[in-house]
Amino acid sequence: MSARYDRAITVFSPDGHLFQVEYAQEAVRKGLLAVGVKGTDSIVLGVEQKSSAKLQDSRTVRKIMRVDEHVCLACSGLTADARVLVNRARVEAQSYRLTLDEKVTVEHITKYIAGVQQKYTQSGGVRPFGISTLIAGFDPLGVPQLYQTDPSGTFSAWKANAIGRNSKTIREFLEKTYAETSGRATMKLAIRALMETVEAGSKSIEVAVMEAGGLRVLSDEEVDGLVKEVEEDKAAAELAKRTAGAAGGPPRA
Repeated sequence: MSARYDRAITVFSPDGHLFQVEYAQEAVRKGLLAVGVKGTDSIVLGVEQKSSAKLQDSRTVRKIMRVDEHVCLACSGLTADARVLVNRARVEAQSYRLTLDEKVTVEHITKYIAGVQQKYTQSGGVRPFGISTLIAGFDPLGVPQLYQTDPSGTFSAWKANAIGRNSKTIREFLEKTYAETSGRATMKLAIRALMETVEAGSKSIEVAVMEAGGLRVLSDEEVDGLVKEVEEDKAAAELAKRTAGAAGGPPRA
């Protein structure tokens, strides 16, 4: 049935599907994992990194990009599509600043990005953007914000979320473990989520922190230090669990 309706972006199938949009969402599901966690004083974005070629400059391959000095985003899906969308968002942020003489709000830039994505689901001769984004920043009152957009143009606010491959598993993990944290604890929660499905270490994980003072990308040494702390915390928790289980065993005869 889908073969008759998946050639034109503007044609609905009889059961209400836009197959090209669903194919774009499938491209996101096969993309590298990205995680966002909102704390009380920062938002942490963590992404899975593909191993780069020996002669490649890894700094030229980024999944976390700055939109304005107080807004950044992480993406999953087609990186080339993300570059085009981010460039449009940057122009919109500067236009907002020039017109209103104030920083763009996170909600406004999220609505703009979602609007561009939605426009490409109902125009002939184009295709949907094959990316989802996690948008992080601070509102005018200094409150951290985290939003997500998808190829259909839908957007929503989150406390923590994941996009890309294995995102369902990570989302379930975050639902069980999320608590309002601050500072280093927020970074460790994001890394714990990534480590559920991604090999631990700076070679496979990139982490950035959006703070009130701006975006800070963690160095490889900082990431490795946090990974070590997370592994130590996990080992200590398992030891405490085994000790408690042994103490609560059946009494001796």
